[in-house]
Amino acid sequence: MNKIKNIGIGLFAILALAFSSCSKDFLDEELTTQYSTQYFETSEGLQALTVSLYGNIRWHFGSEWSYGTTLYGTDEFTNANDLTNEMWNTYDNRLGPAGATIATGAANANATLPSDLWDEMYYGIASCNTIIANADKIDDLKIRNRCLAHAYFLRGFNYYKLTAQYGGVPLQTKPAVGVVRNFTRATDEQAWEQSISDLRNAYKLFEGEVYTYGKGITWTKATAAHFLAKALLFRVSERNDAWNSKYKETDLQEAIDACSYAITARGALTNNYSDLYANWTGIDCPNEQLNEILMAAGHNGDPTTVGRFGNRTYNYFTPQFSSFSGGWVKRGVWIGGMDFQRCRPTEYSYAVYDHINDARMWKTFKTVYGANTVVTASAGVKIGDPAIVMILNTQNDNTYDNAKFGATIQNPTWKDQAGRLPEWTTGKRQTATAGALTAVKGQFVPNSLVLYQKGTYVAPTFKNQPICNFFAGINKTDDGSRTAEKADAHRDVIIARLAETYLVRAECYVRLQKYGLAMQDINVVRARAQWKNGENRSFYSDGSQAFKNNALNTGTAATNYTASNLDMNTYYLSNPTVPVTTAASDLRLTSFPASLPSEDEAILSKIGAASEYDRALNFILNEYTRELLGEWQRWETLSRTGTLIKRAKAFNAEATNITAHKHELRPIPQSFIDGLLNDDGSNLSDSQKAQWQNPGY
Repeated sequence: MNKIKNIGIGLFAILALAFSSCSKDFLDEELTTQYSTQYFETSEGLQALTVSLYGNIRWHFGSEWSYGTTLYGTDEFTNANDLTNEMWNTYDNRLGPAGATIATGAANANATLPSDLWDEMYYGIASCNTIIANADKIDDLKIRNRCLAHAYFLRGFNYYKLTAQYGGVPLQTKPAVGVVRNFTRATDEQAWEQSISDLRNAYKLFEGEVYTYGKGITWTKATAAHFLAKALLFRVSERNDAWNSKYKETDLQEAIDACSYAITARGALTNNYSDLYANWTGIDCPNEQLNEILMAAGHNGDPTTVGRFGNRTYNYFTPQFSSFSGGWVKRGVWIGGMDFQRCRPTEYSYAVYDHINDARMWKTFKTVYGANTVVTASAGVKIGDPAIVMILNTQNDNTYDNAKFGATIQNPTWKDQAGRLPEWTTGKRQTATAGALTAVKGQFVPNSLVLYQKGTYVAPTFKNQPICNFFAGINKTDDGSRTAEKADAHRDVIIARLAETYLVRAECYVRLQKYGLAMQDINVVRARAQWKNGENRSFYSDGSQAFKNNALNTGTAATNYTASNLDMNTYYLSNPTVPVTTAASDLRLTSFPASLPSEDEAILSKIGAASEYDRALNFILNEYTRELLGEWQRWETLSRTGTLIKRAKAFNAEATNITAHKHELRPIPQSFIDGLLNDDGSNLSDSQKAQWQNPGY
């Protein structure tokens, strides 16, 4: 059984999970207890096993690995004062084959191990292998093909994740018989061929956009098309340039065709960016059924269907407000996120946006918290007044050069040079058409920060811990439906959506030097991102609003919800020269890549992207950030494009140990290598073990 533990290959008893965001038939399916392996050689068992594959997707969002392996150590996010997965961001020696424990320097027992992803992906692959090997036991051809499509898709997806992180990996495509402890490591080329082949099979077998198990959850032909395009694009990207030249033209065209299918099949993007994340109103709300969503990890409010992994993502993007606020904002179920301060945006993640015209910025960053506790009446702050205000200004803004900012715990009575705080925003709760914030001059706001003063990025200096814990977090996982402060979230977690498909196709066009076609796809995404006529630019919402329908929304908790969530942002404070307006903005490019927006030109200048191709590719990388910030894939995107080292060094001050020709791949888990045997049953020698490991580890 050692091998099963190490690699996750073998036959397992599976729980067939039911998600409440799925169809009625799927909902009514009885929760299955453990079965013998013979059950999975019957038509009924294979169909149940197919349903269970959706549970494997939930793993990605069940703990600290969700951000550690996907967001840390990139240009977008760095660690705050919590150091649970610090090594994944700093690339220090604790990020090694064995992983870090408390005994070897981890801050706590929650640190992500290199084996976490490895084991779970092979666990899912084992189930897929069982379905594929026994599919002929299903007499109904339509049902058989449906099961095969699911199995090929998840196996292709899991090999995509494994190869993206580790490079070439062992390829197990048949059910294991007994305990297997000798494997051959595939080359990168072989591993990508396996992923692509599986995704091609899934693409052929899925019955178009048939939502077998519930719209927004069910994998369809468009889901397979999206990931087939991504796998093809990965194979021809810079990380594989040593061997991929023969694939480039054909893979790019196939990827374009796959993207085109998904785009045509699913139709237009969701009109309002907020509907994807910010306007989540509760369990199984209509926003989880949008056509734009190609794949999501399904969750619901039924505790009997949680399985091994619940949704823990609401913990990771929020600043440590209950600490630095000096008690003015206490956490609880009424605020959609826990203040675990794992993922702190870098300067790049603020600067990459057009602060005036890009609505995505103000529909994503949470910049205002209301006071839900009065610490001292002498401060003049009332319940429901702004207690935390974050001004996201730009480098060339001098409005706040002489003002003082900080947290209550540091400066409980600070004032500006005029003897008061700057003009803050408070007053009436807004509606979507309110037009502007109500301003009260001279009002005391206990905690505030600004990004820039006198052209210097000063935001990291605001803290009451050794490392900055005061920042504007993002709202894509906030969930006010939780039944306890630290209970699982109930909302689905989006894994893929159509806006990314447009950008993947645009990147393919860039690689073919078809810049005009690339610009057309980019502009589809940017047109949705711009302000629409009549929009209130200072209105803000997030998944905290689900608390309105929470049974806990009574008494003090109800008061705390209203006081904490003020439905406002700091758009006008952050853009002090912009008059109040509800006019539409325009983000569409008119030239590409010769002339780009000023925010992009500044980034390209810093990383030295000068050639036409480098300018175009790095613009696409910037647009991925603006559209997909925090959506669980940045590390693999930068590793794939050969830009991880340069962009992490340029924009992530904590990624001090990142090393070229090493950190573009993760270490192969030592637990797996130590469990391997030669064909004759002998242990591997030290030199043989070294051959299994990735360079530099």
